[in-house]
Amino acid sequence: MAAKHNAEYEASELYKIRHSAAHVMAEAVLEKFPNGKVAIGPAIADGFYYDFDLPRTLTPEDLDEIENRMKEIIKGKFDFTRKAVTAAEAKSVFADQPYKLELIEGLEKGGLDEDGNPTDEKPEISLYYQNNFVDLCRGPHVANTGEINPKAIKLMNVSGAYWRGDEKRPMLQRIYGTAFEKPEELKEYLWKLEEAKKRDHRKLGKELDLFSISEEVGQGLILWHPKGAKIRKLIENFWSEEHEKWGYDFVFTPHIGKSQLWETSGHLGFYNENMYSPIDIEGTKYYIKPMNCPFHLYIYKSNTRSYRDLPIRYAEEGTVYRYERSGVLHGLTRVRGFTQDDAHHFCRPDQMPGEIDFTVEFSLHMLHSFGFQQIQAYLSTKPEKSVGDPERWAAAEAALEASLKRHNLPYEVDAGGGAFYGPKIDFKVNDAIGREWQLSTIQFDFNEPERFDINYIGEDGQPNRPYMIHRALLGSLERFFGVLIEHYGGAFPSWLAPIQAELIPIADRHVDYANEVAAQLKREGIRVHVDSRSDRMNAKIRDAQKQKVPYMLVIGDKEMENGEVALRKRSGENPGPMKINEFVALCKDEVARKI
Repeated sequence: MAAKHNAEYEASELYKIRHSAAHVMAEAVLEKFPNGKVAIGPAIADGFYYDFDLPRTLTPEDLDEIENRMKEIIKGKFDFTRKAVTAAEAKSVFADQPYKLELIEGLEKGGLDEDGNPTDEKPEISLYYQNNFVDLCRGPHVANTGEINPKAIKLMNVSGAYWRGDEKRPMLQRIYGTAFEKPEELKEYLWKLEEAKKRDHRKLGKELDLFSISEEVGQGLILWHPKGAKIRKLIENFWSEEHEKWGYDFVFTPHIGKSQLWETSGHLGFYNENMYSPIDIEGTKYYIKPMNCPFHLYIYKSNTRSYRDLPIRYAEEGTVYRYERSGVLHGLTRVRGFTQDDAHHFCRPDQMPGEIDFTVEFSLHMLHSFGFQQIQAYLSTKPEKSVGDPERWAAAEAALEASLKRHNLPYEVDAGGGAFYGPKIDFKVNDAIGREWQLSTIQFDFNEPERFDINYIGEDGQPNRPYMIHRALLGSLERFFGVLIEHYGGAFPSWLAPIQAELIPIADRHVDYANEVAAQLKREGIRVHVDSRSDRMNAKIRDAQKQKVPYMLVIGDKEMENGEVALRKRSGENPGPMKINEFVALCKDEVARKI
């Protein structure tokens, strides 16, 4: 969530319900484990959690029992009562709760709130009481437990969590739960969770034979299987064709660069912990690149640029490598080696508003082409610490915001959320089940042009500093592919499907004709596969459906005699027999319309 979004959520009734439900859960847990130790229990984006130090590991049966007890407490309509106390009073209340005592000591010193989060203020210490439970808490809460709908809460799971996130501190048990205002909202949420499990790109990647990750190769490094590679190639081909149409120049850059390059760019100073150890080549250190931009800057610097040459737009599908801890790696969406669909624009100040409009329009065009229609923009503005001329910051922010308004895009402003080197727009898309994913970024950079001293010769005959815009539309091919898998649930539209048509001969005598049809379709550019196994037709159809192939072409005696195929669609439609050229026309039409 953006900062504004967080503030709205924390002021909402739903937030108070979830925060209150966390306290009710803690009460139920302590009733079951009277000697248990409690840590923190905040409301979070999709529910709440509470951390406990308990005498044994919790089981699913325990969660059921705790949830049932929560519902009994809720029905008691116990008031939530706030009481401001001194640190000494709070310590007396929590004399047998070491985690709370540590939090109270932090409150005394200032710098931490009741949930252990950093704060600039020395907060007032307050307790909240309900029924037989008291907690160290700043609130807010509902008036009484009866305002929590017992039919709209559910405990989800238990996981391990180090106290204060420190692996050297005790491992606690974290119970996750969720709560909503209405039972139907909980039902929809649980449906989305189940649907998300079905759509998990790691699960589908294996079932559809798209990609794998091998311990022997290394975590966070993707092995693209033939079907996955085919989809990637289709994405790359479309990406290249569209960039050419929209006036980009393609560039290619090395995978390594001298340490001096990364010193100039600032990566060794600001990003070193995410870079891999250098390679020594003839006494000079080379680093594997974490980003492409320094190379693009040197391509720009390789010639004298005139104001007439601008704008210049360099695009590259550049593979980069960044160190990520194993604990944060996640399938395709968090990896160590990935290919960015990178581009850098260099333009004059007077061209900058138009260049922003161009980039926004191209971003929307690309996202819409891949089936994303719901797009939310986030505008991040100048932080306290920044580099660059304040006038340029103001002009860039104004241009970004004006472009969003001209394109009637819903957006939120993340005040002060920009990078130190420039403001940016992030585009986030909603997938088929309403989840938000960040994909495109349009980022100004006032830092690198200074560091690399890039210029153009202006109408005045003098060197002038261009504006530089970083731009990634898909983010990275790996992450984008993961998002696509989950958005479509593996059932890619025909233009992206690795196999568009599965030919299913009913008997062995139909195989030769099926191969003839396959050859004809391949000449038309249609991706096909012949299932020549001796299995029954229904089994072949079922397997094709499991592989989410858009079209199944059944071939029997009648089809062979009439020079036809019997079409069955993945959607369940059964158009039946048709001539080969009719199927070709249908397939090409749906590919052209990207459905």
